[in-house]
This record gives sequence, C-alpha cells and structure tokens, in this order.
Amino acid sequence: DRDRSLRLTGDPAVIVVVGVNGSGKTTSIAKLAAFLERAGRPTLLGAADTFRAAATEQLSMWAERLGLEVVAGQQGADPAAVAFDAFAAAKGRGKGAVIIDTAGRLHSKANLMAELGKVLRVLRREAGDVEEVLLVLDGTTGQNGIAQARAFTEAVGVTGTVVTKLDGTARGGVAVAVEAELAIPVKFIGIGERVEDLLPFDPEAFVDALLEEP
Repeated sequence: DRDRSLRLTGDPAVIVVVGVNGSGKTTSIAKLAAFLERAGRPTLLGAADTFRAAATEQLSMWAERLGLEVVAGQQGADPAAVAFDAFAAAKGRGKGAVIIDTAGRLHSKANLMAELGKVLRVLRREAGDVEEVLLVLDGTTGQNGIAQARAFTEAVGVTGTVVTKLDGTARGGVAVAVEAELAIPVKFIGIGERVEDLLPFDPEAFVDALLEEP
C-alpha cells in the first residue's frame, strides 16, 4: 500500500540515482529517462560519475541512442559541480526533469558517501528539493542489499529503489527485505536489456512471480 509514484513537481524535477558498481545503475538511468520522455517530460542527464571515464562514456552513448541531452565534466572533476551544471542546463533549456548519475560507491567507504552527500546538498540548495533519490539494487543481491540500502539511506535519504536484473532466475527477494526493514518503496524493476524493460513496480504481480513454482 506504499506510494510508488515518482515525485516530479519541481521545475525541473531532480532525480539522483545512487548505488554500487555493477548494480545496473547507468543503464537504469537511461531507461528511466526514456520512461519520462514517453510520459511527455523532456529529460536531461547529468554525468556526475567523474571517477570512471567509462561511466560517462556509457551514459553519453545511451543519451545519443535515445536522443537525450547530457551534461558531463572532465574525469576527476568535482561531481557536485557537474550536478550543479546539469541542473542549471535543464532549467535553462526548459526540461521537465534532470537525472543525475553518481559514482558507483562502496557503501562502506565513509569518504565516498560524504562526497555523495555534498552532491545532494548542492542540488538541494539550487533546486530547493531533490524529489527522488533512487537506489539501484541488483536483484541477485542477498543480505548485502539491505546493508547497502541502510548505508545510502543514512547518507542521502533514499526515497525509493530500482531492483534490476530480474530476468532469468533472479527472484528479487531483496525488494521484500528492504521494504520490510527500512520502509523504502520499490518504484521500478528492471527485467531485461531493452530500454522498455524498466517497469513501474506492481506488488501483486511481483509476489505472484516470487511464489510461482520453478
């Protein structure tokens, strides 16, 4: 019975996406942008993962493929500055939303989490509010997923999760655990590689799939 809708009242609405490397974060951002575009909300991407050149390249490739605008910085640039530039560009160009990619972080590294907090502070100062902080969780993750969710929530206030890789044999029980322990709603699930394979979370369909006979 949780509210699983995206909060998108800002002008532009600000969505920050966090998670550890390998969770499917960058791909989920592209799929989410495509979802918003289909819903009539023009979206700009901010490539604030400045630690890995490959991350910016991957996001830029998705943006080109989907016809989206992206704001990026040099490798090693201040992620908060890139996030600020992306927000300013989205506002100046009349976009309905800006999605900020952040460096895939080990939730156990305090200094990296503190830097992520700086990104959020800068965006909140400029935008007034960051309406969504979405945590991307690998659906094959076990108990470690709860530790990730707890650490990111303490650092930046996660508002919802995106559970990825629910194709094949992954059951995604981590979604149940995170909701039960931390009251963080699952908002989307990733079920495949296509850009359309990011779906709003349907609790009843999910439970049916979770309990079906193998």
